[in-house]
Amino acid sequence: MKKLDSYDVIIAPIVTEKSTMASEFGKVVFKVRPEATKSDIKSAVEQLFNVKVKSVNTLVRKGKLKQFRGRRAIQSDVKRAVVTLEEGHSIDVTTGL
Repeated sequence: MKKLDSYDVIIAPIVTEKSTMASEFGKVVFKVRPEATKSDIKSAVEQLFNVKVKSVNTLVRKGKLKQFRGRRAIQSDVKRAVVTLEEGHSIDVTTGL
């Protein structure tokens, strides 16, 4: 597999009620590329945000079947990464890169 650039690994931060509550414990949630590994995600976050990463947990939400006005569509799969930061480090996801 080809090495991914740091800007290619992380697609966007995920800002939900649950991820906002997790930020109180030093965790940040990102939407990442499906082929990105944990080590790719860790190095990308450390390089882009200049922080020290403690651990990375990933999960894949399978696409769901949705229906709107009689039309059916399947949402695509989404890979998320929950990044735990070392003590004293933080990321403000409201500011851009």
